[in-house]
Amino acid sequence: MAMKISQQKFNERLSSNLENDFMRGAVAGAQHRFQTRRSAAVDPLDWEEWRNHGEEIRQHVLENLDYYLYELSTNVEARGGHVFFAQTAEEATEYISTIAKQKNAKKIVKAKSMVTEEINLNAHLEQLGCEVIETDLGEYILQLDDHDPPSHIVTPALHKNKDQIREVFEQKIGYTASSQPEELALHARKVLRDHYLTADIGITGCNFAVAETGSVCLVTNEGNADLVTALPKTQISVMGMERLVPTFEEMEVLVGMLTRSAVGAVGQKLTSYITVLTGIKEALEVDGPEEFHLVVVDNGRSSILGGEFQSILQCIRCAACINTCPVYRHVGGHTYGSIYSGPIGAVLSPLLGGYDDYKELPYASTLCGACTDVCPVKIPLHQLLHKHREVIVEREGRAPISESLLMQAFGMGTSSKSIYQLGTKMASTVMKPFTKNEKITNGPGPLKNWTAYRDFPSVQKERFRDWFEQHNKGGKSK
Repeated sequence: MAMKISQQKFNERLSSNLENDFMRGAVAGAQHRFQTRRSAAVDPLDWEEWRNHGEEIRQHVLENLDYYLYELSTNVEARGGHVFFAQTAEEATEYISTIAKQKNAKKIVKAKSMVTEEINLNAHLEQLGCEVIETDLGEYILQLDDHDPPSHIVTPALHKNKDQIREVFEQKIGYTASSQPEELALHARKVLRDHYLTADIGITGCNFAVAETGSVCLVTNEGNADLVTALPKTQISVMGMERLVPTFEEMEVLVGMLTRSAVGAVGQKLTSYITVLTGIKEALEVDGPEEFHLVVVDNGRSSILGGEFQSILQCIRCAACINTCPVYRHVGGHTYGSIYSGPIGAVLSPLLGGYDDYKELPYASTLCGACTDVCPVKIPLHQLLHKHREVIVEREGRAPISESLLMQAFGMGTSSKSIYQLGTKMASTVMKPFTKNEKITNGPGPLKNWTAYRDFPSVQKERFRDWFEQHNKGGKSK
């Protein structure tokens, strides 16, 4: 499974990351900055009206996806491009690999793209002997660091500090200066400049494709996507099949919402580069590709359409849900075991990758609803997580045996008046060995994971029913 970034079991990943104090501190600090800057970016607007409009656009596209995909492909081809619809990740990587072979490509430069991470494109191209260079600074750092997977959709190297990055640069590209971010970025820029100029193929993702014109829109802060698309003679854009807008009018709305919701490190209302690419280089143009390919990836998305999880395809990959999630704050991105982390990953990964690998993710949530509240296109994320749990237990029958037995016992106890009364009378006595200073600090069974990190209130000797009867004798409240 291309999305899968770890062979460890979920509980093993969880334990490891809970003990990573630096990562947890870095994530908590970043979340605070992101939320503060997001608030400053959205406060001047009637944000709820924007959210309603964003939701309306995305739902309209999904309900008419076949029409807009046809319009998009027609207009791309009319402007000299080629369109390939890939039903699976394997079909997508095979098509792109075929292009690389035809061009005898030795070096490929890439702009940041989550969907190419999803289909594990780099590994397939490297197997052909191609040198694949990630040009987004965060992705470039992770690639140098033995292909460390991203831990965040927008800021993939969030889990690393400047000293760790300096060490990677020193070992991999001969860096000898300080750990100052400006110097690190400048060195990376110099190294990458040569790669742009000598690349045979440029590959990008796609934030939004405009059906009306056959254009691809890229939203970046570093300008690397402009060089990836302007200099190599062959350009390939890879997009999830749902990343469409009808016209530039809708694109402008969603770009504004994306940039304000993502905000990144500097809290802009608009990112540094909004790049729109349409077809191949014209006769009088000085840069741009001579050959353009658009690869439209399904990889499980069509099976989500028309179902109870369809709204997850509204996502515009802003990571606002990740930046507000209290669970992500403590466990980090790698705990999810997927290139999609946080609430969006907890919903999307089981749909694209299956419950065999990702059945724990819907439970990695408090269902507090913070993710739903900040989503710029109003995806009901916490409700979808709850729906996953329902599917896992009631339809898939994947609940742990211990949980099933516990629920059966609970059902028996609560359906019998005599058993229920006996249980409530004995509860205090049964829990006494685990109680200290009116707190349960090392609970048994289902309480064990809870009490490993927090205390649980002790069971009181006096039942509420007894208290109520004592204080309401004769129908008079005392």
